[in-house]
Parts: sequence; structure tokens; C-alpha cells
Amino acid sequence: MFKRFKVRLWLAGLVIALGILLVWLDPRGPQDVLENAEITLFGDNGSVMQSLKTPRLIHTPQRSETWTEEPEAVLYDSENRQWLASAAVGTLNTATQALLLSGSARLFAPDEGWQLDTELLHYDGLEQHAWSDTPVLMQQPPQQMSASRMDVWLNTSQVRLTDNVRGTHPPATQR
Repeated sequence: MFKRFKVRLWLAGLVIALGILLVWLDPRGPQDVLENAEITLFGDNGSVMQSLKTPRLIHTPQRSETWTEEPEAVLYDSENRQWLASAAVGTLNTATQALLLSGSARLFAPDEGWQLDTELLHYDGLEQHAWSDTPVLMQQPPQQMSASRMDVWLNTSQVRLTDNVRGTHPPATQR
């Protein structure tokens, strides 16, 4: 009877140890939760590539993945110009510098004065290329254009709107 109890105790200990090991190896955990956080990513030459501020951040180091709430990102191009991006939720891969913004995502070009709104905005920080496969609205008041998808290359300030492109370009008013 004592031998059976030892075997059961040993098996229970083994199951608990395996459970702890699986929780530790799980790519979703452990996670670090931060409030009012800021992340800055640098390029190979030491220049700032992008920075992100958020009221709430959850980082999963095993996956190099950071989930953010109401992120406000500053993206830098090769000439160190700033491009502003925001959304309801964001996911940043710190290893690949890939940023995914969802829910009322916006990309704003302060130097050019235009903004682009969409529901899902992808950004490749290494290539400095943003795109969306969901409907987009590009505005530079009083002008506006809509399309089914878009691409933006920050380094060359090029924007390509694709599929079902429609626009409103009121004539210039004379004073």
C-alpha cells in the first residue's frame, strides 16, 4: 500500500512538473504588462526607425511580439522625416520591425499635409513600406480619394491607390 502511494505521488509530481514546463514554454506566456509605455526601434546604423507610445502594452519576449492599446507611432524615413500612425490596437514585432495597426488606423504625413484612413494598416519598418488591403480614404482637404487598397513608400513619398479608385478634387477658388 505504501509503495502504491509513492508511485501515485511520484506520478502526480511528474504531471505537475510537466504542466509547469509547458506553461513556461508556451509562446504566449509569460507576458510583461506595462502602462504608459514607449518603445523605440533603431536601425543597423543606430538611427531611430520607429517609436511607439501607448497607454497599455503587453510584451511577449519569446515571440518578440508586443500588443498595444491605442498606439501612437512615429515612423521615420531615410531622410529622417516623421510620419505619424495611430489606431485602436497595434501589434509590433520587435525583431522584424513589423507593425500592424487595426481599428480606425491612420497614417498622417505632416510634411505633405495628407492623411490616410483605413481599418487595417501594415507597416514594414525595415523596408519603410506601409500598405492596406482594406478600403482606404486619403485626404488632403478639400481633396479626397478612396480605393480598395493602397501602398505607401515612405522613403520616396510615393502613394499608390489600387482598385475602385474614386476622388473629389474641387477646383481651386480664387480670392
